[in-house]
Amino acid sequence: MWRGDSIFLLQNLIMKDFRIRYRNMSLGVLWSLLNPLVMMGVLTFVFTMIFPNPNIRNYPVFVLCGLVPYSFFTIAWISGTTSIVDNSGLVKRVPVPREIVPIASVLSNCVHLVVQIGLLLAAALLFRGGANRYWFWLPLIWVLELIFVCGMALATAAFNVYIRDTRYIVESINTVLFWLVPIFYGLEAIPAKFAEVYQYNPIAALVVCLRDILLKAQAPPAATLEKLTAVSMLTFVVGLVIFQKGKRAFYDHI
Repeated sequence: MWRGDSIFLLQNLIMKDFRIRYRNMSLGVLWSLLNPLVMMGVLTFVFTMIFPNPNIRNYPVFVLCGLVPYSFFTIAWISGTTSIVDNSGLVKRVPVPREIVPIASVLSNCVHLVVQIGLLLAAALLFRGGANRYWFWLPLIWVLELIFVCGMALATAAFNVYIRDTRYIVESINTVLFWLVPIFYGLEAIPAKFAEVYQYNPIAALVVCLRDILLKAQAPPAATLEKLTAVSMLTFVVGLVIFQKGKRAFYDHI
């Protein structure tokens, strides 16, 4: 159980990471809007003008449903992976639960995420013409993504202390995931033999849930939600176990 000083440190680490990320940027948090807007514009042009798919309507919202969770996942995962090494002085000097460091690194990206969620919801209102009652599912699926990313960050943060190439492996996986997550294509484009596997990918499952809620005005499939919940919770537990086993020798390797 974390004490009050641990929670205080968590809050300060989140604010420190946030300030460092935007310290020398003239546009600051506006980059959180600019990047997905540029990608949305490029992908919308390519897949409505060059390779059009008449079966996909409201393509800007469609592609944002993929870009926003993918963008948060990749940025939060890589920052969580390097967090122990980047904060080596703190880890050595301050006797607090080491788990705080990668979790704080993930949570510091939530301001970035909230801005992009606002963009996504604004686009949904613009192109779909209004909200629906299924928007109440949104907090749950975003919390599940946070749990999943924290689990991944805990595991790879521990590995990165001993194997410094871990961060580059994570970056490579993120590049591959851009194609394996249905960002610019729909789940129906995936061959049936692979569709079930996709639903065990929490980021792909989240994209499917977002499109059901925002574009189809319907509740996410129960089976998809169950898999998303199970994989997210399992990933967090496994990541926590790996981190706790690895943290015993952090001091000797950072």
